[in-house]
Amino acid sequence: MREWVGRTETVTDDLSVSQARAAAATFDEPTDRFDAGTALPVPWHWFYFLPRAPQAQLDEDGHPKRGGFLPPVPYPRRMFAGARLTVHRPLVLGAPAAREGVIRDVQHKSGKSGSLAFVTVAYRFVQDGATCLEEEQDIVYREPGTAVPAPVPGPWAPVPDGGWTREVHPDPRLLFRFSALTFNAHRIHYDRPYARDVEGYPGLVVHGPLTAALLAQLVRQRQPRPIRQFSFRGVAPVFDLAPYRLVAVPGDDVIALEAQGPDGRVALQAAATLG
Repeated sequence: MREWVGRTETVTDDLSVSQARAAAATFDEPTDRFDAGTALPVPWHWFYFLPRAPQAQLDEDGHPKRGGFLPPVPYPRRMFAGARLTVHRPLVLGAPAAREGVIRDVQHKSGKSGSLAFVTVAYRFVQDGATCLEEEQDIVYREPGTAVPAPVPGPWAPVPDGGWTREVHPDPRLLFRFSALTFNAHRIHYDRPYARDVEGYPGLVVHGPLTAALLAQLVRQRQPRPIRQFSFRGVAPVFDLAPYRLVAVPGDDVIALEAQGPDGRVALQAAATLG
């Protein structure tokens, strides 16, 4: 797989207003705030520059078949496990933009759950000749393993003084809408028998980027300063079986963020640096 390092891809998009309004509806935000020229919230660029593989080229799990821009890693469990984003200036709606990608690294590791492959992809987002965003994404592939047990609900720890929280109820309608926004046919997010019987999950899996986007929304709704850097790292999966909690602890310029599963354990860690 090392021969994939350095492989490049450029994808263009017109950043349609209608897609942003669909995202706003999904996140319970007013749709009429989004028009041509409106700055795209962090990290809503994930709803653009989408892969559009023909139906005949989808694999059994719903992902495009391996071996295009991303390397043909043979492990079946694939997830968007983390990202690090820098905002130089926001992308704006209604104007063409390009996403330039390069495979930065491919590594094989062994963990408690078996063999894993980590693919690091670097992206640069350009609009009107200027670099707007730079992002590194971590894609993780895992070999088949034992079934994942359902979390046992327990009490959440007290929120630190000055912290913000939100309880999320991840029902299948929300997961379906987010899959539609990202044109993501991965069956673990909507096909319960597949998620349970093939990939060994106790329920539908909540998208890591969905949780990350909800954390960024919590920041935007609680303070007026723009997000200049945003990062997240998945720790453990969250399922549609019970509510989970978002927690934000603001500092002077950096807001520490995490999502806590129904068992009280950290499922995703993130941070937002304000401008």
